[in-house]
Amino acid sequence: MNLRKVFTDAMFKNNPVFMQLIGLCSVLAITNALATSLAMGISVTFVLIMSNSVVSIFRKVIPEKIRIPCFIVVIATFVTIVQMVLQAYSSTIYRALGIFLPLIVVNCCILGEAEGFAYKNKLVPSIVDGLGTGMGYLLAVSCMGIIREFFGYGSIFDKRILPESYPGIGIFGVPAGAFILLGFLIALFRKIMQGVKTNE
Repeated sequence: MNLRKVFTDAMFKNNPVFMQLIGLCSVLAITNALATSLAMGISVTFVLIMSNSVVSIFRKVIPEKIRIPCFIVVIATFVTIVQMVLQAYSSTIYRALGIFLPLIVVNCCILGEAEGFAYKNKLVPSIVDGLGTGMGYLLAVSCMGIIREFFGYGSIFDKRILPESYPGIGIFGVPAGAFILLGFLIALFRKIMQGVKTNE
């Protein structure tokens, strides 16, 4: 199996946000600041890699009929670890992510990778697929976070970039603005991917 292709397909061709349109709830809710966007992206990537690894290792002993509950238990374990680490070391980020942090457990992109890839493949490709999918998610939320924070508040990482007189564009700070921005980013990403496919 070509690991490079597994990674690039997961990150770009099958990007969970821009191509598959899954896991959008958290993308719309927590991307009004770059710091929370990165925290969520890194958290999802960690959970993806670890859950894919465990599912792949135990794929031959997980009964077919209860595989989905097993996946949820595995994912919930790693989400709990993430929650505890963030609560201990970055309570500000923990509070900012709120309910969307525990909701990683039922994030469709994580369950989808466990079911669609890790349950059918060996350990190393599953780790690479988890990393690629996580990086694809991180790419999407980072783009959203940068644009929304910059235009909505005139800052990046809460550091003022634009003059104090800049009033901010209010729609970038609310979920409705995130929804509109996401639509434009999806169209742009797909246009770029079409161009890449044409040049291959």
